Amino acid sequence: MRPIIVVHMTVLLFVKFTNAQTTQQLPSDTFKQYNLPAFIVSAQKDPEYEKRYQKLIRDVKRAYPYAKLAGFRLQMLEQNLQMLPTEKARKEYLKKTEQAIKDQFYKDLVNLSVSQGKILIKLIYRETGKDAYSLIKEYRGNITAWFWQGLAKVYTANLKTEYNPVEDWQIEQIIKSMGFE
Repeated sequence: MRPIIVVHMTVLLFVKFTNAQTTQQLPSDTFKQYNLPAFIVSAQKDPEYEKRYQKLIRDVKRAYPYAKLAGFRLQMLEQNLQMLPTEKARKEYLKKTEQAIKDQFYKDLVNLSVSQGKILIKLIYRETGKDAYSLIKEYRGNITAWFWQGLAKVYTANLKTEYNPVEDWQIEQIIKSMGFE
């Protein structure tokens, strides 16, 4: 009698602690679902829209690394300028830094298209919180900023352009979808 009880107890414990036959209920949907407004859905069906959007993706991919680097370099520049004791040392440091940036990026930035340049201006604002005109004015002076603004106007750009995540939602969407942030 005793061996039968031991066998039954062993079987009951074995059945109780095994979950081979139990099913777990999984969430019904594992993908994020977004409900887009009707105008976006209809625009995405337009082949001309798709062509412009693909161009925007290409332009953001090309300009974003430079904007990210500009934000980093500006932060380093401001930290280093605070540590320098005299105005003369700051001006010398600014000249050397500007020359180093020109040597490193001139060829790449000259080869940007006008639309990539406009996106770069917006993305610099996004990364630094300041428009390109203000940055030039702060570090190079009014006349230099005015000159570069005039040159940008020739190419239908504006150095005072600010980045607005609501208006520039496509750029923001591209940055997030590409995993840049």
